Amino acid sequence: MRNASRIVTDSGSLDSRSARVIDVDHLPVLARGCAVMGAGGGGDSLIGVLMAREAILRHGPVPLVDLDDLPDDDLVMPCGLVGAPTVAIEKLESGEEGVRLAEEVQTLLGRPVAAIMPFEIGGSNGVIPLTWAARLGLPYVDADGMGRAFPLMPQMTMNLAGVSSSPCLLSDERLNTLVLRTGSVQWTERLLRSTVAAFGGAGVAALYLMDVKTARRATVRGSVSKALKIGSVIMRGDVDPVQAIVTELRAQELMRGKVVEVERATAGGFVRGTVLIEDQHDATRLLRLEIQNENLAALEDGQVRACVPDIITVLDAASGGVLVTERLRYGQRVSVIAFPVDPIWRTPEGLAVAGPGAFGYDFEHSEIGATDAGD
Repeated sequence: MRNASRIVTDSGSLDSRSARVIDVDHLPVLARGCAVMGAGGGGDSLIGVLMAREAILRHGPVPLVDLDDLPDDDLVMPCGLVGAPTVAIEKLESGEEGVRLAEEVQTLLGRPVAAIMPFEIGGSNGVIPLTWAARLGLPYVDADGMGRAFPLMPQMTMNLAGVSSSPCLLSDERLNTLVLRTGSVQWTERLLRSTVAAFGGAGVAALYLMDVKTARRATVRGSVSKALKIGSVIMRGDVDPVQAIVTELRAQELMRGKVVEVERATAGGFVRGTVLIEDQHDATRLLRLEIQNENLAALEDGQVRACVPDIITVLDAASGGVLVTERLRYGQRVSVIAFPVDPIWRTPEGLAVAGPGAFGYDFEHSEIGATDAGD
């Protein structure tokens, strides 16, 4: 694999107008931002921080690069964890899975991976691929395939751009490795899920392999930088961190109150369930969250307050820290916020893949606040 030193100067900064390096000190900041963008999913970012920290301490900081700063024909490997987040908390990865996948990609395609990219920025998947970038000595692309977290492989901007999901490569902590060659992204999704189930419920995947020229038009650009900016807001220590996040994202606070009911189960490789939140000022007001790995919809009195593809995130009301779906518990004091996703997901093509109907809901996507029930 090519060493990242070719684009790093002796001073440790990049030969680029916009790139920089990610060191261990940046990881908590990045993780907090990724968690906000994860819509409750993408896995617990703490796991990603621990894995990436160890790799960076051993192998050095990771260059963060814009796609415009890489040659057109360089090969980008989008990658991340797949499976149920509740499983990933206990079934820890070895840290070598992404390295094995990059080696397999080079064998398959006859060319080396030149850069690592998270296929989703949300949750741990915005951080964990840094582990493999550090181990491989490769740069980390300032982009991803979602601009948030989604549960399904077709729900990536690369799919909307016509990039093939095949070959899809899978590996687990035992370094079992499988290559899927499929005729459609739907078959990639189906076979990936059955393989992950055989792995024990979680694994690592690389798919939508593409060159830099393709990645420039097929990804959500600047998503890593955005996560770093959001994380820095959370860590400023504002008196009301929730309000600081709302202001930064131009988000809407749907409700602030207490979790009064949680129903959650893992089935078919997903965490599914509902969460009820009681308003802190009016106990007759209840906000219901529908979850499938991520927070998919927020409803009050039968009215949709926010829904996919827009981002719904649950924050700790005191600290502003994100509560991912698998960490929600009765009695927690929370704030539920919603903010718009990247515009690509609001197109007819984007809504067909990641709108409410794609998850089996019979309501239409509405702009955040369009059916607001009021405070």
